[in-house]
Amino acid sequence: MVESNKERLGAPLIKALGIHLLVAMLLFVSFSKAPEFEPAKPIVQATLVQLNSKSPATTQTEQRIAGEAERTAAQRHEAEELAKEQQKRQQEQEAARAAEQQRQAEQREAAAAAERAAQEQKAAEERRQAEQVERQKAEEARRAEAARRLAEEEAKKKAAEEEAQRKAAEEARKREEEARRRAAEEAKRKQEAEAKAEAERVARLQREQEEARARALADLLAEETQYQRAQADQIGDQVAASYDDVIRRYVSEQWRRPPTARNGMVVEVRISMLPTGDITDVVVLRSSGDVGFDQSAVQAVRNVGRIPEMQQLSRENPAAFDRMYRQRTLRFKPEDLDF
Repeated sequence: MVESNKERLGAPLIKALGIHLLVAMLLFVSFSKAPEFEPAKPIVQATLVQLNSKSPATTQTEQRIAGEAERTAAQRHEAEELAKEQQKRQQEQEAARAAEQQRQAEQREAAAAAERAAQEQKAAEERRQAEQVERQKAEEARRAEAARRLAEEEAKKKAAEEEAQRKAAEEARKREEEARRRAAEEAKRKQEAEAKAEAERVARLQREQEEARARALADLLAEETQYQRAQADQIGDQVAASYDDVIRRYVSEQWRRPPTARNGMVVEVRISMLPTGDITDVVVLRSSGDVGFDQSAVQAVRNVGRIPEMQQLSRENPAAFDRMYRQRTLRFKPEDLDF
């Protein structure tokens, strides 16, 4: 911008200098071509020397020539002075115009400098504001990053605490489950031991009871057998055998041979029945020595539940039913059932 102003100021200045130079050259040429007159001094001197010897006419002519020469010299001097004055005024005008142009150029330069300064100040202010914005953004980013890191640390800490609590709870749960399992196993072992002891006790008591019943009934067996035979003789061996076959058939259908049964085992049980044929009770009179086998005989009789054919006998001969089948003794053998 400064170079452009210099170029704008330089062109008029050069033009003005060219015009001044041209005017000076024209004046110089005009002066060089002006008519030359003889010097007035010799004429004046001649007039003074010959003043007394010449006539008045000659004297006037010489004086007139001298006056004209003086006027010509005066005019030429005046023209030179005028040219000098004009040249001086032109030079002053050119200088004034140059000064004005210089002043305008300086004003424009000052205005441009002021504008540049304002622009630079504005740019500096914008840079300062931009830098301040960038600093604020950087500070906000730093704070956000710090907050994010703090949140991450808090989250990690919380997750670690929760994981520790979860592990502690899991360990406590495992310990509790292990304690419950051990307690359950201990209770189960204790229960099994108690059940086993109770079963052994019950079996022992049952064997003792059965042995006691067997011993008590052993003495009565002969009398019972004789009594049953006497009753059978009264109602007829054929009728008794017929009902015995019915009872054997029902019981045989319900009996299941236990794994511990061996040939030669015998258990005697007593059956209690109603006139309707319903079996109300069954007890072991004499044990075979094997609890499983004895229980299989008792369970077979209980599974029968009712013998309908006995109802006919109770109607036809109630006395015979009461004597022979109100209570009936059965003998179980592994190879077959025998009465």
